[in-house]
Amino acid sequence: MRIFLTGATGFVGSHVAQSLHAAGADLRLLTRTTSRTEHLAGLNAELVRGDLLQPENLRGALVGCDALVHVAADYRLWVPDPKTMYAANVEGTKALLRLAGETGVRRVVYTSSVATMGFRSDGEVVNEDTPVSIDNMIGHYKRSKFLAEQEAIAAALLGQHVVILNPTTPIGANDAKPTPTGRIVVDFLNRKFPAYVDTGLNLVDVQAVAAMHVAALERGTPGERYILGGENLTLKQILDRMAAMTGLPSPTMRVPHSVAMTFAFFDEWITGRIRGREPRATVEAVRMGKKKMFASSAKAERDLGYQVLPVDRALHAAIDWFRIHGYAPNS
Repeated sequence: MRIFLTGATGFVGSHVAQSLHAAGADLRLLTRTTSRTEHLAGLNAELVRGDLLQPENLRGALVGCDALVHVAADYRLWVPDPKTMYAANVEGTKALLRLAGETGVRRVVYTSSVATMGFRSDGEVVNEDTPVSIDNMIGHYKRSKFLAEQEAIAAALLGQHVVILNPTTPIGANDAKPTPTGRIVVDFLNRKFPAYVDTGLNLVDVQAVAAMHVAALERGTPGERYILGGENLTLKQILDRMAAMTGLPSPTMRVPHSVAMTFAFFDEWITGRIRGREPRATVEAVRMGKKKMFASSAKAERDLGYQVLPVDRALHAAIDWFRIHGYAPNS
């Protein structure tokens, strides 16, 4: 099977590329001129230069492909100008789906996010059927992913074979950017986590997420969404696990959301607006943190053969990778 994969130079996408390669796929990989490609070594794949901001230029790359696996996204919790995020995540996805249909691509897997689910402030575990609307989306990233997912659902309703995957919070090796979750690990390893807020995430092994892209191509039902998660953990539990793994102290002081919001406001204003750098804390991130992002993967277990596994191995892999690659001290 010949597959056009977007996002292969990113954290999740590089693992998806490895999984598809191991399954015997003939890969075409979208890369930008500025992309780092060291994680793609040994794949013997065709590299295609392009950008989601100019999707029409990707028509030729889709010709002759059996499937499109669309992982690429602009994943940032703070952007000075959100227009490019919507252009890449929403308009880029819409255009790719159209081009896939026009060029005869038979199957599409769209990698969305658990961020599009209807999380609650009481910490209730949600699933694909929990009511949600765009009014529940906090911040431009979540809103753009929600709107992009709606494009994928609409394409499926019109008869296109589109399966939607919703990873929770992937963790593991090769998080070079790093992602916002990876930054939690890096900050902890660098002892820059003096306190914590009462929030929660569902952490999942990035390799488990990648493997399900193969399963989704084979067994996914068009138009369906599948949450791919691991363990539901509070931020304090995550920090305590990393403390047990590394011997570093876990913070004991819990900060109220109101204090975190004040810090985020000034950090965003001074670091982001005045200095032009990405702030460590953002108002949107603190607002998101008021909801525990706990989710169930029962549907993916039932329909795709997914297995929910403990996340310790992936957390160890992330810690080791960040240390080996100089993001944090070795001890």
